[in-house]
Amino acid sequence: MTGGYELQPMKDQAFKLINVLVILIGILLLIEVAYLAVAANLDIGLLALSAFAVALIVYGILWYREKVATGVHAAVITIGACMLLFIGFLAMHGSRDTAAYDEDAVIVLGAAVHGEQVSLSLASRLDRAIEYHAHNPHAIIVVSGGQGSQESISEALAMERYLIERGVPADRILKEDASTSTLENFLFSDARLQQEFPSGYTAVVITNDFHVYRAVSIAESAGITARHLGAPTNWYTIPYNYLREMMAVVHMWLT
Repeated sequence: MTGGYELQPMKDQAFKLINVLVILIGILLLIEVAYLAVAANLDIGLLALSAFAVALIVYGILWYREKVATGVHAAVITIGACMLLFIGFLAMHGSRDTAAYDEDAVIVLGAAVHGEQVSLSLASRLDRAIEYHAHNPHAIIVVSGGQGSQESISEALAMERYLIERGVPADRILKEDASTSTLENFLFSDARLQQEFPSGYTAVVITNDFHVYRAVSIAESAGITARHLGAPTNWYTIPYNYLREMMAVVHMWLT
């Protein structure tokens, strides 16, 4: 019996440490929200991340004060496990590049532009397009994205400028600047490419790794069968990007 009593303080200390860790994670996520609110365009993803961060902090504090029911712990563990599995599912799809580097066209999906400057996520996509161009300089690169409410120019124009400044010839770039969603990215890009390749074309889609699964699914719904390349995501934006993407994928499945 003595051994059990001796182990109890160690268990209590371990749980207290987990309490503090949960609160610390919540605080770090709030710091990320604050940074992205200044550096990026505001969207529902930031609101969701801030709500998630506050929920973690409140949960950690209540747990520390031993005011959380056992059922709540079970629910939190279940939700956390499901989120980790979901993230793994999206990351798995994003890590499996399928480009053959002999495609006729590259479709680079747009992302946020801050004023006239491409965001980190969009720069990552464009850098992959530049790498692809080095292997297959004959492919047409379609930069796809309209102008959002917090953007001074269209995403397509910002993307075109980025590529040209880094050595991609202007005659290899096809600009699609009317789309406002991923589905429109594909529909409008496909319309432009059919004009360039009346007898048909092969394509590779470039987007961020967390977005690959949904992008490929939407491309197929638009009648486009394309290979894909996933662009890496900056580590400190992973919680925001994956949380927002999980919400978007669930919405896609439901609708």
